[in-house]
Amino acid sequence: MSTAAMLSRKHFVFFCLASFLLSLSYGSTFLLSLLIHLRGGNEHDAGSVISMAMLSTFVAVMVSGHLADWLGAARSIAMLGLLLAVACLGFALTPGFGQGLMMFGLALGLGWGVFYTLGPIIVAMLVEPQHRAKYFALLSGSMMSGIGAGPLLGRAANALGLPLTTAFYIAACASLIGVVMFWRLGAHLKQQGAVPAAKISWGAVRRVLSSKAVFAIIMVGLGGCVFGGLSSFQTSYAAAHNLDYSLFFAGFLSAAITSRLLIAGFVVKRDAYSAACVLSGLMLVSVLMFGFSVSGSFSYLLAAVTLGVGYGLTYSVINGLVANEAPAGTTSQALLLFSLAYFVGVFGFPLLAGQIIVEYGLPTLLLSVVAVALFNWLITVARLIWRRASTHKILQVS
Repeated sequence: MSTAAMLSRKHFVFFCLASFLLSLSYGSTFLLSLLIHLRGGNEHDAGSVISMAMLSTFVAVMVSGHLADWLGAARSIAMLGLLLAVACLGFALTPGFGQGLMMFGLALGLGWGVFYTLGPIIVAMLVEPQHRAKYFALLSGSMMSGIGAGPLLGRAANALGLPLTTAFYIAACASLIGVVMFWRLGAHLKQQGAVPAAKISWGAVRRVLSSKAVFAIIMVGLGGCVFGGLSSFQTSYAAAHNLDYSLFFAGFLSAAITSRLLIAGFVVKRDAYSAACVLSGLMLVSVLMFGFSVSGSFSYLLAAVTLGVGYGLTYSVINGLVANEAPAGTTSQALLLFSLAYFVGVFGFPLLAGQIIVEYGLPTLLLSVVAVALFNWLITVARLIWRRASTHKILQVS
């Protein structure tokens, strides 16, 4: 791999495979709503468990730089990745839906937070800036493969007459294999030299948030709300519409993977502002489809595919934007804040979403998600208008 001096092509494939295996653990959490329903709980209970991960991800983001300096980035992922296996086992083995599950939600947030934060930093430090978007897309495609495959394990278990908890056991085993792979990768990176990882500081935070990178950070948080809100309660949505929830995850997964691995290389070569506008608009269209046009399996699948393309490619584009628009010397800190904003959306919004479903119903939740997606799209429209106005002003002056 010519663009990465320290990661050979073989090791990058190894890196992506390990990322896929660890991501199964997070994907399995989309079955929590169904699991808690089977134990007598409701969507609010599921949202409470998922939202606990948001608290621990704050800790994970703050300590990830220190851990990486101490152990190395890959081995830090391996060490905290053990908590992903613990979380999955805890979800499967803990009876009921009370405080016990909350603790395993915290464990999930710590493990996923360190992995999700340090993974892109490894890529950013090893890949030249002009090629980052492409390799971010490959990494995120691998992660999305695992995230989408997690719920499908539950559907497969049901088809085979196995309990739903089987999916959590499989995800725990996969996470352990991923841990071993990251530990071995850490040895390779150590031989090649240390990968610099950033510690969060208030000065760096102020610099990043006062730069153009702040828009990508806001957008990933809003996108996380859309993704977390729809995915975490998709089993409830499917049941309310007499649909098979596996259609959503299969359609979303196939579209997100295909677009990130096959189309992202083309998209990231286009103007990033225009691409973000078109793709976030596509994500808005998908949410509107879920809210107003799903009437059967085909329209359900089509809405999932649309979301997979829109969300999958938008993420790749803004991931590259945040790295390249960050002030000099703050790329790693910008990526940490990017991850933190994503966690706030993907883990925090389900708590609100679960409460909305219980108190006001699914239609109200979908309207809320539409509002979030609309705001996300309007940011990209405003950026395009502002850039055009700025360019016109410069031309007039010259």
